[in-house]
Amino acid sequence: MQLLDRGNLGFQALEQAGTELALAANRQLELSSVVSTFRSTYPNVFLDIDRTRVLTMNIPLQSVFNTLQTYLGSTYVNDFNKFSRTWQVRAQAESSFRRFPEDVSQLFVRSADGKMIPLGTLMSVRYDVGPMRVDRYNLFPTVRVMGENAPGYSSGQAISLMEQLARKVLPFGISYDWTNMAFQEKRAAGSGAIVFVAAVIMVVLILAGLYESWADPLAVILVVPLAALGASVGLLITGMDNNIYTQVGLVLLVGMSAKNAILIVEFARDAHAQGKGVLEAAIEGSRLRFRPIIMTSLASILGVFPLVIASGASSISRQSVGIVVFAGMIGVTSLGVFFTPAFYVLMQKFSKGNRKESRVG
Repeated sequence: MQLLDRGNLGFQALEQAGTELALAANRQLELSSVVSTFRSTYPNVFLDIDRTRVLTMNIPLQSVFNTLQTYLGSTYVNDFNKFSRTWQVRAQAESSFRRFPEDVSQLFVRSADGKMIPLGTLMSVRYDVGPMRVDRYNLFPTVRVMGENAPGYSSGQAISLMEQLARKVLPFGISYDWTNMAFQEKRAAGSGAIVFVAAVIMVVLILAGLYESWADPLAVILVVPLAALGASVGLLITGMDNNIYTQVGLVLLVGMSAKNAILIVEFARDAHAQGKGVLEAAIEGSRLRFRPIIMTSLASILGVFPLVIASGASSISRQSVGIVVFAGMIGVTSLGVFFTPAFYVLMQKFSKGNRKESRVG
């Protein structure tokens, strides 16, 4: 979070706002390790250059700045090649001659007429306090507040809570904005649910075109809530939050759970087309495909288990996807084999009832 000094309140007010916001955030259970690194009272050395005297002595003002840069910092001169490498040449004073602030007065600058003038006659050195570094964000002086969400809470909850605290704590004239990952998350907020719904609709449309019916695709897609239920239980047990990786796992579950239901519905359709009743066809389809469903589901569950116990770099992202898919597949496997035939029978009776009503009309 970037705190912006829009009211020109000064660095001390900006530091106080960042400190108070960090203290208020660390008192919340949803947040942890919230800090503000900006300080406005670092010891500084201020060189007060007498510009009038510099110009009176016929010394270009830029020469003074160039001298300070060359001796105290460095100045690039040129490059040369040696030992099959390219080396840079930089001019800089030895460390023993720039160790103390008083050493600056011993430096010399050349005037326009060629005379060497000591800098001690052109400036005074005094100690002061101020910020070590001043950053700007959207052209305003800014303070960066950094932190993370506590275990068991999502980054979206942390961002929302920080915005609430900012509205309470920040004084008039200081606002906030987001940057980096938080900025991207704010822009993409709510897209996970849209993608999930779009995936469900896509599966329904594809199956409707395949079966030339709306009842059978709905019987297939009704098992998706069972997968979502299993994933939710897995997240609750492990204490994992709902982040972008869990949402990716939910979208993946749409296809994986529909795969199991398609196996039952496909064989139930064939049995019903051969003249068997709806209930008998559903039982026949589930009986024939029970073993293949269990085998393929176990392969999927065991295949993602290494993600559940992942460790090391980026382990949280892998665990988030793995836990959702692992728990979701357990839920849809244990419940789907019983509920899918029931969904098929229900949707067939519902569709036949609608056809009868349309014929009567």
